[in-house]
Amino acid sequence: MLELSHIRAGKWEGVIVAPEEPQIELLHNESPLPGPTLSRGEEGRWHASVALPAEILSDGVVTLLIHDRKTQETLGRVLIMAGEPLAEDLRAEIELLRAELDLLKKAFRRHCVETGA
Repeated sequence: MLELSHIRAGKWEGVIVAPEEPQIELLHNESPLPGPTLSRGEEGRWHASVALPAEILSDGVVTLLIHDRKTQETLGRVLIMAGEPLAEDLRAEIELLRAELDLLKKAFRRHCVETGA
């Protein structure tokens, strides 16, 4: 199980809780990223890190899977969001939410007028 995950200075770092040493890999488009390191932490915790190559970063959303080769289990996911296309998607989503909120406000006001509340 992935307990903690973050990205610092171009490197993914995480803490994995497992009774035995996991054989982790970060997968991008089903291909493993090179160079994962793993060190023993406190009891049952393993500190993992992988340098993120610049070539995997692009506009939009990049998904990385943290995978244990030994158990064939997906321990977690890392999402990296960047670029102008993402900003356009977010603006469109916010405008849609605002329009839906306006509809709800009008319906609520109409309901209050009709019920005399």
